[in-house]
Amino acid sequence: MLFSLILLGLVAGAVIPFQTSINTRLSYYTQSTFYASTISFFVGTLCLMILIVSLSPHILSINYWQTLTIDETWFIGGIMGVLFLTGNLLLLPKIGASLTVISTITGQIMMGCLIDTFGWFHISPQPFTFIKALGLCLLLFGIVLMNIQRRHTMLKQSNDSLILWIVAGLLFGCAPPIQAATNSALGQNVNSPFLAALISFTVGTITLFMITAICHRKFRIKRIHKEYGSLRWWYFIGGALGVLFVTTIIILTAYIGVTYTLVATMIGQILASLIIDHFGLLGIPSRKISPQRIMGLIIILFAVVIIHFAP
Repeated sequence: MLFSLILLGLVAGAVIPFQTSINTRLSYYTQSTFYASTISFFVGTLCLMILIVSLSPHILSINYWQTLTIDETWFIGGIMGVLFLTGNLLLLPKIGASLTVISTITGQIMMGCLIDTFGWFHISPQPFTFIKALGLCLLLFGIVLMNIQRRHTMLKQSNDSLILWIVAGLLFGCAPPIQAATNSALGQNVNSPFLAALISFTVGTITLFMITAICHRKFRIKRIHKEYGSLRWWYFIGGALGVLFVTTIIILTAYIGVTYTLVATMIGQILASLIIDHFGLLGIPSRKISPQRIMGLIIILFAVVIIHFAP
């Protein structure tokens, strides 16, 4: 059972790099990352509506909604998703891709451990052992090894604000674990992971729409791009991939906890990223897998074994 859940987490995590690549391609035609993300969230919302109508039509009844109580979990998940997206957009041009990945994933690990250890957001507490701490340290080391291409990459960032941006990255990285925990609690409260995901996507869509309206004040999509040609239908499927990720996270968090769920999805993201980079999929420039990245992946996999199976 545990192996099946971890495998499901790997698959859910693997869709994220593909979703990011697809949304990036869409942003070339919207000329706005916020607008592309708004479309992605909106498509996800529509997909969830179709799923609910098909699989759980009783959710549409008035009697069902009369039994629900609206609380903070209805809003936190969607806002955290938007916060993480916005944070990455702010960090990337300031400190580069490697430090952005390292700082945000470190924030995810730290917050995930805190949530699991203290039982925040209605999550059943799990003891924080020395073995678990060792595994998380190895996990972090493997992530750093995979994302730093040169030893002096970090040293190039010499401006005085570097530390502040790294701290901001840690804070932005805290968003996904909070989103996972609150969405899982929401799923249990409404007795439906699909409805919980729909609420989260709806809040995210409204939030991103407001951000786009404030920042750009226009909603236009070009049909033809000088470099990438005509707009393709599959540029709009990022939201459907997001549905798979968010819904899976809601289900897994209730069974294996926030930390284990995040570890599985992070490894899925890393594996998918390696495949996309190595083969140059979805128009991404090819970046062959180096011995350093392979070593980092081995360390990460070893860390997961320690976290999950050591006494």
